[in-house]
Amino acid sequence: MEFTDDLRFAHLLADNADSISTKRFRSTDLRISIKPDHTAVTDADRAVEEAIRKLLGTARARDAVHGEELGDTGYGPRQWIIDPIDGTANYLRGVPVWATLIALMVDGVVRVGVVSAPALGRRWWAAEGEGAFMGKSLLNSNPIRVSAVDTVKDAFLSYSELGEWIKQGRGQQFVDLLRDAGRTRAFGDFFSYMLVAEGSVDIAGEPELAIHDMAALDVIVREAGGSFTNLDGAPGVFGPGALATNGLLHSEVVQRLSLNAAD
Repeated sequence: MEFTDDLRFAHLLADNADSISTKRFRSTDLRISIKPDHTAVTDADRAVEEAIRKLLGTARARDAVHGEELGDTGYGPRQWIIDPIDGTANYLRGVPVWATLIALMVDGVVRVGVVSAPALGRRWWAAEGEGAFMGKSLLNSNPIRVSAVDTVKDAFLSYSELGEWIKQGRGQQFVDLLRDAGRTRAFGDFFSYMLVAEGSVDIAGEPELAIHDMAALDVIVREAGGSFTNLDGAPGVFGPGALATNGLLHSEVVQRLSLNAAD
């Protein structure tokens, strides 16, 4: 397959990231600072991204890189997209729901994605045309598939928080969707989307995300048979926001979350 070698390399990047992040998790001397957007960043975030960039610079020197903490480098049709620790707020509070997200975008489409959550003992991955998997390694894995739930009233919906939906003018639409869904829980961050890919959750969405928050999730959900779009239903990872479903529910959920739906 075209991206098999890139997927294998992404696993090596994730292995290295895990070794750094797990050593600093729940460390008593974790260094924390606040970024201009008022979100927290730790020394572990920066160390993970620096380590990934170093390996990319050696093995994929011609590829561009976009990272949450250190900006963009390089140019060209191939770009690695890194979120060193997705769920930093959890990480710094000792909550084990955090992960390193690694993706490869080629010609504007995400082709490879790895989501590694070592504190949960779980890793998810996909490469375009090769399906989606969960396991501890390429040799110890199981294929994953989205659910077959086809009505909102039977659907399990996961989200992060309500405040941003209100800020984006979709608060009432989202509350109505929560009210009508069969079950709701706020698993948050990457975890909501990986549960969609596994078939445990049917709908996940957030109204405002950056490309590094979404890229790895996108291809994994799609290769598991689901749909990943922005809130207006356009495929890809360029916003506004993100919506992932098992595919069967997607058109209805996009319509219900429309800015005009509450009129």
